[in-house]
Amino acid sequence: MRTVSSMGIGMTTAATLLIAAVFASATASAEMTSGPQVGDAVGAFTVTKIAGNPDDGFPVGRSGCYRCKTGSKPVVMVFARTGNESLAKLLKKIEEEVEEHQDEKLMSFVNMLGTNPESIKKSTEEFVTKNGFKQIAFVVPEDSKDGPPDFKIASDADVTIVCYKSGTVVANHAFAAGQLTDEKIKAIVAASCKLVE
Repeated sequence: MRTVSSMGIGMTTAATLLIAAVFASATASAEMTSGPQVGDAVGAFTVTKIAGNPDDGFPVGRSGCYRCKTGSKPVVMVFARTGNESLAKLLKKIEEEVEEHQDEKLMSFVNMLGTNPESIKKSTEEFVTKNGFKQIAFVVPEDSKDGPPDFKIASDADVTIVCYKSGTVVANHAFAAGQLTDEKIKAIVAASCKLVE
């Protein structure tokens, strides 16, 4: 038979575990730190273009600095590990903004990450074809696993979005797998809109 004191300890332990679970859940759903942060300069890095925007003067198969090509233009730069439905939804919204703000020269490019560049190339080509992207370029960084080392792309970030203008970061969003919700996509689109204000 339990005593009152042992029941109290059990309830305290259960309450502590519940609080820990709620905290862990909140932490998991929060944004993480990944990539260049607000105020940071976006440096040069080498990529190979694999698909997307045919009118950017950077042909498929070319290796070089795509970031350098963007110059001082407003840019939404994405680092993604998974070509899934949530990424497609985000990029479709970004593409709409790029089309709407052609006069302001808004651009976007996506760096697909992974350990096998050939596998990344194949899956990205399929992803682009399936979703019909026309205004966004898709590239694979020379450092394909985590992107440029000095960018500090978090290994547990499934998607990192860096909005920059004149080579300086004005907004950053990063999410673990499964955390890119419709609400967060709206926030990212709003940040991209501020690039052209």
